[in-house]
Amino acid sequence: MGIRESLDIGAYLVAGPENCKGRLFGKVVRQAVDAGFTCVQVRAKDCSARQMMDCVREAEQAIASAGKQDRVALLVNDRLDVALACRDAGMKVDGIHVGQTDIPVEVCRRYLGSDAIVGLSAGVRQMIDYVRAFDASCVDYFGVGPLHETETKKDLQKREDGSVITRTIDELEELARITPVPVVVGGGVKLPDISVIKATGLHGFFVVSAVCGAQDPYSAARELVDAWGEA
Repeated sequence: MGIRESLDIGAYLVAGPENCKGRLFGKVVRQAVDAGFTCVQVRAKDCSARQMMDCVREAEQAIASAGKQDRVALLVNDRLDVALACRDAGMKVDGIHVGQTDIPVEVCRRYLGSDAIVGLSAGVRQMIDYVRAFDASCVDYFGVGPLHETETKKDLQKREDGSVITRTIDELEELARITPVPVVVGGGVKLPDISVIKATGLHGFFVVSAVCGAQDPYSAARELVDAWGEA
C-alpha cells in the first residue's frame, strides 16, 4: 500500500524557514515528526524555486532520519514546478497542496501521477459549494480555515469592516457531513482547539506557529498529537 492510500492528516505541519525563529528548518521538522506528526507541507513563500527545493530536501532528510518515509507524507505548497524538480532530483516528494486560485488539481494530478497526494484548500463556504458542484475524485483531502485569525497567512478573507472571516463550528460540522474526502482544519489552532476540532467529525488539524514558533517544538508537537489521540 502506497502512502497515498495510507494518508494520515491527523497531525499536519505546515512550515518554512521563515516560521522557525532562526532555528534550522530540518531540525524543527524532525522534532515534529518524532513527536508524531503525520504530514509535512513545505510552504516557503519568500523563497526562490531553488531555495524551496533546498527546504524540501531538508524536510525529506528529516523524515528519512526518523525512519518514517512510508508513514509521513511530504508535500509541496502551491509550486508544481518545485514538486516536479524535486522528484527529478531524486527526492521523495509525495504530492502537492494548492488553493482554488492556484494550478488546478486536475493539472497537478496529470503531472504528478496516480500515486501522488493532491490537497486542495479554501474557505469552508467555498469548499461546501465545491463539494456540492464538482467532482472531487482527483483530490485526496481538503484543507480549510482559518479557525482563528493568524499572522502566518496574510491573504485571509475579510469583512467590509476589515475583520478576518473565521470558520464557525457549525460550518465545520456541515462540511464534515457532506465531504467525500478527509478534511484538515487550521489557522491559529492551539492546544485547547484540538478537542473541539475532533468533535466536529473532521479528520485532522494543521498548525504552523503552534509548533514552529514554540520554545520547545518537540514538546509542543507532542502535546498536540496526544490531545488529538485522546479527544
